[in-house]
Amino acid sequence: MMQTKQNVLVVDDDPRLLRLVRVNLERAGFTVSSATSGPAALDQLAAEPPDAVVLDITMPGMDGFAVTQRIRETSNIPIIMLTAMGEQSHKVHGLEIGADDYMTKPFDPDELVARVKALLRRSQPASADEAQHILQAGELTIDFIRHKVECAGEQIKLTPTEYKLLQQLAQQPGKLIPHADLLTKVWGPEYRDETGYLWVYMRSLRQKLEKDPSNPQYILSEPGFGYRFQVPRGS
Repeated sequence: MMQTKQNVLVVDDDPRLLRLVRVNLERAGFTVSSATSGPAALDQLAAEPPDAVVLDITMPGMDGFAVTQRIRETSNIPIIMLTAMGEQSHKVHGLEIGADDYMTKPFDPDELVARVKALLRRSQPASADEAQHILQAGELTIDFIRHKVECAGEQIKLTPTEYKLLQQLAQQPGKLIPHADLLTKVWGPEYRDETGYLWVYMRSLRQKLEKDPSNPQYILSEPGFGYRFQVPRGS
């Protein structure tokens, strides 16, 4: 039985970039759909949801940030954002609103293909034997089989990357996990020095999980070394 190829939606208003990305992704075994504007991308997503999205930030009209926010209202589909060189604030904002990765233009097409593959790998759910079923920590409940997180009985919506990061921490409660280990397990070995990713995602997780993000009780840090998931006493 033939395996269905994974589809990547590429969104950019530059036809030359679209062609470049399409050729390289198709050569790597993906099928590729494309859109040249935000509204067209959302129409494509509604008609035929892809497996991943490569999305330019700077487009006329509806930009990549607005598209990402609209996607995250209904879907956890993996998103890689494309940003112009030096726009660090764009990178941080993109990750904060739900993008899973970013690449700076101009970029190596082979690296983009590698990152799409890595993103799709980490978006796959863990098998049942890789995790305990349910972890109860204070008011926080993590169901590793159903990929559900609740706090005080209310479901918490996490992106695929946020969930993977929480999963890595929560499956080893109390253990201090070094930055490089977390980056390697969640993003892949090529990301082991990208500590900026951890800073952004840990802040996002704390905003969603902690009553007081500035004084966290679940996700604790050891500056310069790593993070640990803490189960409150009495849980």
